[in-house]
Amino acid sequence: MPPAEDTYDGLTFLSHMLAGAVAGVAEHVAMYPVDTLKTRMQALGHPGQRLRGSSMSRAMVAIVQREGIRGLYGGVWAVAWGAGPAHALYFAAYEASKEALGGNTGKEHHPFAVAAAGASAAVVNDTCMVPVDVVKQRLQVARSPYKGIRDCVGRMLREEGLAAFFKSFKTTLFMNVPFTACYFATYESAKKALRRSEDEEGLLVELVAGGIAGGGAAALTNPLDVVKTRLQLEGVNSATRYESTSFMHVAKKIVAEEGSRGLWGGVRARMLFHAPAAAISWGVYESMKKVLAA
Repeated sequence: MPPAEDTYDGLTFLSHMLAGAVAGVAEHVAMYPVDTLKTRMQALGHPGQRLRGSSMSRAMVAIVQREGIRGLYGGVWAVAWGAGPAHALYFAAYEASKEALGGNTGKEHHPFAVAAAGASAAVVNDTCMVPVDVVKQRLQVARSPYKGIRDCVGRMLREEGLAAFFKSFKTTLFMNVPFTACYFATYESAKKALRRSEDEEGLLVELVAGGIAGGGAAALTNPLDVVKTRLQLEGVNSATRYESTSFMHVAKKIVAEEGSRGLWGGVRARMLFHAPAAAISWGVYESMKKVLAA
């Protein structure tokens, strides 16, 4: 009888953490320029950041012309350092929750157990990633007032206090719990639909299923992501204040000032980020699982 810890696809909790860490870093670093573009297109009306009326290609060219290639990678080290531990816990928590909820029972698909496991993983991941994401986005904006990660963290602590790192936490959870539930359930469902037999699940199936799951979930939750971005950038080169961290309060203010289109800023960039990012993440994660199980 195998030890109790070997219950998640034959791998230990630590093995899933290692696979998740590698997948998380690969996903975020590979797709970082698109994430920067998405942040700029969702941002407040900072000097040099009104990109929402531009096409994605023109916006990308404009950033490179003004700031060089480095402009697309502002804050990349913050996410590189943060994504490893956060995704380690994210995937390991998902696998453990799926097992506990009966998602691995038999050969049949259990979409509700998978969705619930994904939602649980989102809570674990967001607790780690929200402060990292705040620093990352403040370094991604045009004409960022910060010199780097250390300067950003130090000034935020001195000028705004620890609470500034978690200003968007409720909105992020509000966004990521349904996002992740949809994301994991769609991924597992797409894998089942795409493979020709239970034993035939290659890298191509994992990549395509990941892309479908990432792109679909990203589109559905874009308004929540816009509100999260605005809260995280509040006060950065802008006098705009929202006076509340409530999603509805911020969303209503955005709609009043910019129309409903304001909540859909950067949706194509977000889908363009999450579809290949999810494909990369799941491809690397599943491949690492096979290597570690060998």
